[in-house]
This record gives sequence, structure tokens and C-alpha cells, in this order.
Amino acid sequence: MQRRLTIGVDVGGTKVFGVVLDLDAGVVDEHRATTPEGSDALVATISDVVAVLRRGARGGDVSALGVGLPGLVDRSGTLRFGPNLPGVVELPAGRLLAEATDLPVRVDNDATCALWAEHRSGAAKGADDAVLVTLGTGIGGGLLLDGRLVRGANGFAGEIGHMVVDADGVACLCGRRGCWERYASGGALGRWGREAAAAGRAPQLLARAGGDPDDVKGEDVTAAAVEGDPGALVVLETFAGWFALGLANLVHVLDVTRCVIGGGLVEAGDVLLDPVRAAFADRVVAPEHRPPVEIVAAELGGDAGAIGAALLAGEEPLVPES
Repeated sequence: MQRRLTIGVDVGGTKVFGVVLDLDAGVVDEHRATTPEGSDALVATISDVVAVLRRGARGGDVSALGVGLPGLVDRSGTLRFGPNLPGVVELPAGRLLAEATDLPVRVDNDATCALWAEHRSGAAKGADDAVLVTLGTGIGGGLLLDGRLVRGANGFAGEIGHMVVDADGVACLCGRRGCWERYASGGALGRWGREAAAAGRAPQLLARAGGDPDDVKGEDVTAAAVEGDPGALVVLETFAGWFALGLANLVHVLDVTRCVIGGGLVEAGDVLLDPVRAAFADRVVAPEHRPPVEIVAAELGGDAGAIGAALLAGEEPLVPES
């Protein structure tokens, strides 16, 4: 019996990760490469990853390609703007990849892809109204209402990291100030940790970074917090307050029942999520009069974006017009 295979590729700030998905049996192969700078190099790298995966796809022909890109992806498969991909703007990724691979192509926002994977077989399964928040260098978001992905009029829905939470706040890579991701992303947690270490409020965190506060990273904060470091726990509490502020804003607008949190920081588990849940209860309107909103960790880890892209390619492939 021939296997039904699709390829999904998830593009991040540091890596291009692809999987071969058997629509009946799950992931059967994977490959990754370093994310290059520039549009031409990015298309070439994605195409190379797809070529490697196709050579290894035994037992069936690949029927479609799905790609998740970080940023504003329109309905034609063009990445209009990707602040975390230097030099990549107005990239007709769908058309170029269809030409390079000779496959039907579906291009979506990376977090939208990840949410679809979590909805089908992960932490958002059984929830028809959910939001996925991915914590990386920035913040990505996917929206699900009434069991359907929300892409918006142009395909740009879900850019939740660029909600402004402090109008005169920290400068953002998007060119504005005070975006949520500057206060509540993995990159932001590192900044909070560096400030605490430099001010003498987190001596153990400073020691972990070799005595140089500039070397403190977000993962250092979560690792120290898991070990019970008081200074790191205070930093995490500050972070949780900002993160919960954005979650409350999303719940007020969307009325979702579940918030799924993805990205490397969730490996800290309840050390991270418990203060977020507590801060959320203080920030959401009338918590005593509304059903509880679940705040849970994503289950598919770093594979979610690629798996979701492969699933969407199998369900609604698109070859953009030339």
C-alpha cells in the first residue's frame, strides 16, 4: 500500500527544520540546516532541505510541501515582512518554492502551523477556541476559533508579539516601541536576567554566567529558577507579570478556553507556568464570573511547526500563480 506523504518545513531565526509526514503513521524522516541571511539563500536552503527529505522518502511519493515562515505571510504565500529574518522582505516564497520543487505548496505563518499540529494531536486537542503563544527570540501566535484557524483578511492574523504593552517602552526589531515580545519573550527574559545580575539582585545567576552579566541568557534564568535560585525566581516573576498581561489581552478579545505556550522556555514547566497563571488571574476581567482559562505547555516541542505545515499541505495545498 502506497504511503501518503507530505513534507513540512519550519523556518526559524537559527534553523530550517523539515519533516516527512506519513498522514497515516506520523513523522518518518527529518532534516535540518542553518538559517541563512537573505531571500535567495533562504529559498535555496529550504529547497535543499526538501530535496534531502525527498531522497529519503521511501515507500511513497511526496504529494505536497508546507512551509511555516515567521512574520507576515499573505494568502498568496508571500512573506511580506519578517523582522527576525534579516534581509527578507516581500519574498514570494510559495511561487519560488513551487518552481524549485515542482510540488504543490502551502505557505503559512509558522505559529499558525504549530497551532494546527497542537490542535490535531497535542495540547490544543479537544479545544475549539485556543491561542498558541510561542516564546523564542520574539513571540509568535496562532489563533483557533470555532475549530478553524484564523488568518485574517490578508493572512496576517496572529502577530501577537507586536501588541503594544508600553507605548514609550523598549525599542523593537519591527521599528516600534513597547511591543509585547520585548517584555515577555525568551529574549526578554534574558534581558530581565542581565539587568538583575548587573544590579546585584541575582548573584547565583551572575555566577552561572561566569561573572559577566552580559552573558546571562533566558535559559540561564529558567535553569536557575528550576534549581530554586531566589534571584532567578524574582526575575521569572517579573517576566510572568508581563507575559500574563498579554495573555489577558488576548483572552479579553478572543474569549478562548485554552492558551498553549510553546518554545524552549516551557521546559521549565510549572516553575514558569504557575507564576504566569497567578498573574493572569490578577489581570483578566472578572475571573470569578468566567470559566477558567487553561494555560498549558505545548506537547509537540520544536517539531510542531514542521508537522503543522505538513498537515496543512496535505489538507489545502496551494500553488501560487506566477
